[in-house]
Parts: sequence; structure tokens; C-alpha cells
Amino acid sequence: MSGEAIAFYVLAAVTLGSGVVVVTSPNVVHSAVALVPTFLGVTGIYVLLSAEFVAVIQVLIYAGAITVLILFVIMLTEGGTGIRARQRNEQGAIGAAVAAAMAGLLIAVAVRTPWARLPGTLPTYTPGAIGQSFLGPNLLVFEGTSVVLLVSLVGAIVIARKEE
Repeated sequence: MSGEAIAFYVLAAVTLGSGVVVVTSPNVVHSAVALVPTFLGVTGIYVLLSAEFVAVIQVLIYAGAITVLILFVIMLTEGGTGIRARQRNEQGAIGAAVAAAMAGLLIAVAVRTPWARLPGTLPTYTPGAIGQSFLGPNLLVFEGTSVVLLVSLVGAIVIARKEE
């Protein structure tokens, strides 16, 4: 087994393991902090795929800014008080069945797909080209994301505000 394969399996285990902690942790702060290794594992996979720019953006945006934003929202609401609220519901068995079915479907598709290697080189995407993409055809999506983040922050402030 090559070093690249070993690195992939380690990164996949870190990503999946911390993702399970995010979903199953009874403490919402622990779930939010467990997002960091999940995002860093995905970053490592991007590096293995030779997508260094996307990996750097993953660290800056998700592992840094989004995690801090989530922790900020938790601290503004009652989630960071340490009060144990019931985090589970009665639909766990249905969710597990749907997740198992989706995993089976994805594995079946991956096994049955003929993955042909085509000759040629990969296209080069420079940071300038990606920036032009954000400011050109993808401007609406880019600005829509910022509006969604702003609305979520304002919503957290409204929820955290004490009524008089």
C-alpha cells in the first residue's frame, strides 16, 4: 500500500470519527469543536487531490470562520449554558435506516461505475480565475451565502436577547 493510500485512510478515519462525534455528542459545544478535525480531515483530502487552493480556503473559511461563528451563536443562545437538554428524538431508527440505505447505494454505485482514466492534464485554476468566477457568474451565490450568514447571526442575537 502506498503512502498516499495510507494518508487517505488516516484522513478518512479522522473525518468520519469526528463527524460521528459531531452527530452523537450530547453537548452542543463539544459537537461544534469536533467540527474542526472534520474540516481539517477534508482539507487533507483536498491536498491529496492536489487542490491546494481549495484546501487553504477550507482551513480559512470552514475550520476558522464558520466554526467560530457556530461557537459564537451557541454562546449567544442558551446552548452554551451547560444545561443538558434532550438532544435526541424518536426518529433515530428511521434516520439510521435511511443512512444505511444511502451508504449502500453509494457503495453500489462506486463499485459498479467504470472509472476510466482519460489522457491529458488537469485544468489549472488560479486564484485569479476563481476570484473572477466569484465576481462574475457566481456573484449571486457568493452574496447569497453572506446574507444567509448575516441572517443567522441576527437571528441568534434576537433569540439570545432577554425579554423585559
